[in-house]
Amino acid sequence: MVSRSYSNLLELASGEAPPPPSIGPRRLPRVMTAAGIISDLDSDTDSDSNSDTGSASSRPRTIVVANHLPLRVRPNSTSPIAGLSFSWDHDSLLLHLKQDYQNAPPKTDFLYVGCLREITELSMVDQESVANHLLESFNCVPVFLPGDLLGRFYHGFCKQYLWPLFHYMLPLSPDLGGRFERNLWQSYVSVNKIFADRILEVINPDDDFVWVHDYHLMVLPTFLRKRFNRVKLGFFLHSPFPSSEIYKTLPVREELLRAVLNSDLIGFHTFDYARHFLSCCSRMLGLSYHSKRGYIGLEYYGRIVSIKILPVGVHLGQLKSVLSLPETENKVRELIEQFWNKGRVMLLGVDDMDIFKGISLKLLALEELLKQHADWRGKVVLVQIANPARGKGKDVTEVQNEIHTTVKRINDFYGGPDYKPVILLDEPMQFYERIAYYVTAEVCLVTAVRDGMNLIPYEYVISRQGNDKLDQVLLANGFGSVVPKKSMLVVSEFIGCSPSLSGAIRVNPWNIEAVSDAMDYALTMPEGEKQLRHEKHYRYVSTHDVGYWAKSFLQDLERSCKDHSTRRCWGIGFGLRFRVVALDLNFRKLSMEHIVGAYRRARQRAVLLDYDGTLMPQQGSIDKSPSARTVEILNKLCGDGKNMVFLVSARKRETLSEWFGQCENLGMAAEHGYFLRLKRNAEWKTCIQAADCSWKQIAEPVMRLYTETTDGSTIEDRETSLVWSYEDADPDFGSCQAKELLDHLESVLANEPVSVKSGPHIVEVKPQGVSKGLVAQRLLAVMEEKGVSPDFILCIGDDRSDEDMFEVITTAATGGMLASDAEIFACTVGRKPSKAKYYLDDTAEIVRLMQGLASVSEQAASSSEVD
Repeated sequence: MVSRSYSNLLELASGEAPPPPSIGPRRLPRVMTAAGIISDLDSDTDSDSNSDTGSASSRPRTIVVANHLPLRVRPNSTSPIAGLSFSWDHDSLLLHLKQDYQNAPPKTDFLYVGCLREITELSMVDQESVANHLLESFNCVPVFLPGDLLGRFYHGFCKQYLWPLFHYMLPLSPDLGGRFERNLWQSYVSVNKIFADRILEVINPDDDFVWVHDYHLMVLPTFLRKRFNRVKLGFFLHSPFPSSEIYKTLPVREELLRAVLNSDLIGFHTFDYARHFLSCCSRMLGLSYHSKRGYIGLEYYGRIVSIKILPVGVHLGQLKSVLSLPETENKVRELIEQFWNKGRVMLLGVDDMDIFKGISLKLLALEELLKQHADWRGKVVLVQIANPARGKGKDVTEVQNEIHTTVKRINDFYGGPDYKPVILLDEPMQFYERIAYYVTAEVCLVTAVRDGMNLIPYEYVISRQGNDKLDQVLLANGFGSVVPKKSMLVVSEFIGCSPSLSGAIRVNPWNIEAVSDAMDYALTMPEGEKQLRHEKHYRYVSTHDVGYWAKSFLQDLERSCKDHSTRRCWGIGFGLRFRVVALDLNFRKLSMEHIVGAYRRARQRAVLLDYDGTLMPQQGSIDKSPSARTVEILNKLCGDGKNMVFLVSARKRETLSEWFGQCENLGMAAEHGYFLRLKRNAEWKTCIQAADCSWKQIAEPVMRLYTETTDGSTIEDRETSLVWSYEDADPDFGSCQAKELLDHLESVLANEPVSVKSGPHIVEVKPQGVSKGLVAQRLLAVMEEKGVSPDFILCIGDDRSDEDMFEVITTAATGGMLASDAEIFACTVGRKPSKAKYYLDDTAEIVRLMQGLASVSEQAASSSEVD
């Protein structure tokens, strides 16, 4: 089903889609009546397209969206549901995350949206039958993808391109990962669009939370946000997020970043992954983040996108249940007989069969251990459980061949008639069997070269804690009267769970000798130390399970969305550049008709204009001098006897005098208002007492030090201030240096009458008390001295320093400095949080506005001459 709120998908992917038709959103039913068909029971389209609608929900509901549903599917010729039988996949993380919510008040419903694993294409009739059955019996909404599209999406873009790149593999040649192909990207976007359509069939946008999982669906937030501006949307990335140097090689890097930023909350397993993401946002989108009361947030067009850092945990209930199974106990007895009773010590590895799990490196480390420590020969056995590969291709085949070859070589050289140093288990294994191996393994080795959140170490820790029945099994096989609780872990530095396991032996998997030494150390460590490390691990893993992770994420998602109803929202941008601007309810775009009408009616006017970023774009031309058109507009405004016009800038007074020397009646304020003059021929005066600039002898050497160590930074020495700019420096390093410089300057200038401020790509030191707000106060005071009470005030600026002007003019009415019928227009450049009540999009709109007002003054002057 294609939603009416979207244009052609491939146009969307290329960013060339035309504006969508102006239609209101439909009310969608809580359930679909058939697969891909929306019921028309509630099709109200009269509401505002920028508002979210939906019927009241009986209780909170979370829509969990992932590539695959937490279901198992098997053929069943007797089943009336397309010849298929369905059951829960009890190994699925998506199923685990809801466990703590089933009985917790208020009760929360979970609805799953995703594809079915290993299912052939179904007819439309079978799709409808399966969809209705899964919704009624499992609360699942299946997404059906044509086989060729699924192949290009999953095995093409996801597994052959995006997944390797996120694991730091660059496609330097066709043999290393997959080269970027535009048609695979379009398939990826197409599948995300299909997922969005399925969600739209069942979502109640006013009440439901949507939780999207992993890199398969990174552009899905854009489709949902485009349809419902205030959708409550979280995204969690389960894979690593690479450094900016790796990520920026992605041809569609900005599209993916902007799409993910359409979420309200973005989750990562580790701070490293979050830091890389924030760095990419800074370098590629120019966004900066802030931390407040422990929460990290990105300001994105007025919306605060929160960043969550919390590793996922294991499902304790499931693990404890499996540990208690008779099958597990029997398997443990079998393994004790196979290894312990023969004097063998088991090392265990559990990994997927892929290029990033480091299985071959682990085998080489074991070979080094047997080579360097002859006493372990005949005793140590590495049991390597190799789960089936999730992807396919040449690299998987090569890994399999290399592993089998290495295993054979080690066993041939160090093995014997009754001893194999390596036992490779690459056939599918029951979960209870894997748990039994955990229980009996002395050391667990997880040496992936790059991995997201690997839960194997957590499962191992819980399994080694065991239970009373398993303790009895172990006691019966030579443990004496007490079973020691210990869980020795050798883990790679490059996996997501490594930071949370402080008692593990961390290794660089590429350093074969170091991994070998770690194996020996894990085996020979004193028993008391092993038990202390296990206790530390168990305390963390048992309290940070998957329920804790899910509850924490959803609580933060609710917190991130709590102010949705208090914001006005606009959707801007086409294609995958679509984003939502969320601003205060009273904040709106300045209407040309509104201000021109007020301008015509006014008897006396005050106009305050910032220069850089307002009349002149911040970025673009290196030459920042005003154009002839700008000078002409200002002259026309200043030529109107009803106007008093002030240009307010941080630049030097010499620069302003040179640039605007042709404007006779233009008032100017230089260096944020420290210097003032009312007309061209008037003398420059100061707003405050003359400043002592001896502090520059302290500040300038400090700034010079940071300039020498920060390539691309500069110092501007103004009459009363010093400015350190890092606009042309590396954004991450420049920002870091700016924070250090700010602290350094505040420390050395603590006893000086100056203030140290940071701004967009600058750190500035200026005399205390100087602000653009003083200029606004001075202008109003001058008009009051002349017996003039303005009934029209226009103030336009673009950055934080202009907020002081906005505050002064908006509060002036209460001070009796304005006419009782005065109309005030405080306007900022761009849609963003501001003390101004109005906004215009860019400097081009500002210039057009000033041109329009100048034309009104010119027409008024012409009419006066005729009269």
